[in-house]
Amino acid sequence: MDVLAGLLEGPRARGAFMIRACFEPPWSVRIADEAPVSVMIAVHGDAWIVPQDPDGTPRGDHPPRLIRPGDVAIARGPDHYVVAGDPATAPFAEIGPGQRCAPLNGAPAGHYADLGLRAWGQRDGSVQMLIGTYQMRGEITGRLLDALPPLLVLPTEVWDCPLTPFLAEEINKDEPGQEVVLDRLLDLLLIAALRAWFSRPEAAAPAWYRAMGDPVVGPVLRLLQDDPAHPWTVASLAAKAGVSRAALARRFSDLVGEPPMTYLTGWRLALAADLLRDSDQTIASIARKVGYGSAFALSSAFKREYGVSPQEHRTGAS
Repeated sequence: MDVLAGLLEGPRARGAFMIRACFEPPWSVRIADEAPVSVMIAVHGDAWIVPQDPDGTPRGDHPPRLIRPGDVAIARGPDHYVVAGDPATAPFAEIGPGQRCAPLNGAPAGHYADLGLRAWGQRDGSVQMLIGTYQMRGEITGRLLDALPPLLVLPTEVWDCPLTPFLAEEINKDEPGQEVVLDRLLDLLLIAALRAWFSRPEAAAPAWYRAMGDPVVGPVLRLLQDDPAHPWTVASLAAKAGVSRAALARRFSDLVGEPPMTYLTGWRLALAADLLRDSDQTIASIARKVGYGSAFALSSAFKREYGVSPQEHRTGAS
C-alpha cells in the first residue's frame, strides 16, 4: 500500500457539520467544540485563526495565521482557537461541544444566529467562510491526527483548491442524499488538502512518513503495511532488507522513533480500529485479518492501546 494512501484512506465523515458562516466586521468567534478536525475555506473577506491554550490565551508556539479568499485551513482538535476579522477583537460567541453557541463579552443572545439552510452568523455578512467539521474522533484515524500540526494553512499561491466552487454550490442545496454528498465532499477536500500539504518542504511529516524514503527502512515499512497479518519477526524483516537484525533494529528505531515490532503492533491495531468502525465483520475475523490469532488476543491488545474493548470502540463509532 502506498504510504500516503494508507495515511489518507481513513477519513469517513458521518453527518458532518457543514455551514456557510457569514460575518460583518468587527467579528470574532471562539471555537471550543474539540472536534478532531475542522476544514475552513475563506470565500469572501479575510480571517485570522488564533490558536489558544485551554485558558483562552494565545499559544506562543503557534502564531495567528491569516487566511484570504481561496485559502484552506485545517485545525486539529481538541485544541481551541479563535476565528476573527482581527486577532485583537474579543470573541462575541463561543462554539462548544455539539456546536452549541453561547454569547460572550456582553454580546446579545442571537448576535450570531441560524440563518437557514446550513448558514450561520450575520445575515448579509460581507465575510463568508465554508466550514466542515468531523464530529467524532472515530471518523479520523489516529495516525492521521498524529501527523497533523494544530493548524495548517494552504494559501492559494501553493494550492488552488478546485473543490471550493463545487462545495459552495452544494452546501446551499437541499436535495435527497445531500448530507451524504457533503460528507464525501469533506473527505475529498481534506484528502486533497493534506496531499498538497505533505508535498510542501515545510510540512512537518511524522518520522515514519519521512522514513519511507530510506533504502532499508522504507521497504520494511511497506512490507508491514502491505501484509500486517504475516507473522513478521525482526529476523525475517532483516532478511528481506538484506541487513542484519541489529542493523535493522537500530536503523528503524533511529528513523521511525520506535522498534519494528512496536510499529507493527500500532499499525495492526489502527487497521483493526478502522475495520471495527467501517465494517460489520466479526471481531474474530478482524483479528485474523490484522495478524492476531484470536478475538481474545486482539481484544487484550486493543484495550491496552485504546482503553476500550473492540466492541466498545465499535459501539462508540456508530
